Amino acid sequence: MTEPRKTSAKPARSRAREFAVQALYQHLVGRQDAASIDAFTRGLSGFHKADSVHFDALLHGCIQDAAALDALIVPLLDRKLELLSPIERAVMWIGAYEFLHVPDVPWRVVINECIELAKEFGGTDGHKYVNGVLNGLAPQLRQAEVDADRASGKARP
Repeated sequence: MTEPRKTSAKPARSRAREFAVQALYQHLVGRQDAASIDAFTRGLSGFHKADSVHFDALLHGCIQDAAALDALIVPLLDRKLELLSPIERAVMWIGAYEFLHVPDVPWRVVINECIELAKEFGGTDGHKYVNGVLNGLAPQLRQAEVDADRASGKARP
């Protein structure tokens, strides 16, 4: 049995993604606005160890671009968007947003981080669904990078 990764060992961007998933969940379920979610989240224990700039980009960017992110995700779903769990949807938003706006994070890292988020916060097999959708989205949004990895034999995360 493996032990969970110690919180102190998590990179600041990974922590930012964790807080962003929780914040986006608040938005999706509670329909709270970004400013009040942001203020609340910054007061949570451990937030000071997160990359606050990345958190801001994810929270505000995903909420602002929600319709566009949904439009990218919907063609890859096998169910209606409304039937996705809010956690899966938030994680997919983060993945799609990072594909589009955070080019310094390799596409495989984006997918791996999102799989870990889905495992930590989502349902039993939600991570498999997130993986499938984001693997379908990566070639659309990071074509050159995915093609280069395929050519070198590193295509699947």
